[in-house]
Amino acid sequence: MTESHAGKPDEPQSKDRRSVLLTLGIALNAIAGALVAAPIVGYLLSAGKRERMIQSLDWVSLGSLDTFPEGQTRMATFRNPTTRPWDGATGTIPCWVRRTAADQFQVFAVNCAHLGCPVRWFPQSELFMCPCHGGAYYADGARASGPPHTGLFKYKYKIEGDQLWIVAGMMPTPGRYWTSAIGAITGRKPCA
Repeated sequence: MTESHAGKPDEPQSKDRRSVLLTLGIALNAIAGALVAAPIVGYLLSAGKRERMIQSLDWVSLGSLDTFPEGQTRMATFRNPTTRPWDGATGTIPCWVRRTAADQFQVFAVNCAHLGCPVRWFPQSELFMCPCHGGAYYADGARASGPPHTGLFKYKYKIEGDQLWIVAGMMPTPGRYWTSAIGAITGRKPCA
């Protein structure tokens, strides 16, 4: 008789253990489900964000035309129009400006088209060089060698008075949204 009573006190304890483990399992599954669902929901809601990003493109000044001598390539910086006060120095974006004629410019993003490393201009060889993986670009921004599959990204520019202005506000990437954003500004359709 003592054996039958010995089994009964264990039953409530095992039921409590089961319910705790069941609750813990459900909670962990709920957390895992939320972690899986978050990027999916972000993707579904990102269409509106892309439209806002395209609308946030703005003309920013790179400075006076006198700061860019003809036949030379100089680095310029601008403040990204989509920055927040807490962005600090990361909101200041560099770019390369090449003046080919009195009113002709080429403005390149400083990022390599391969993985986004900052390229440097070497006037001796007239090449832009990427220190990360050895990408090289000609003075006009075209791909010379290395892993990049395309040339440097170009900013659309305009001249107003004695100031050089570029369209800024979106990070240049090889993705389709950059080309569609530029297409929205320039009025041209992207190739692909």
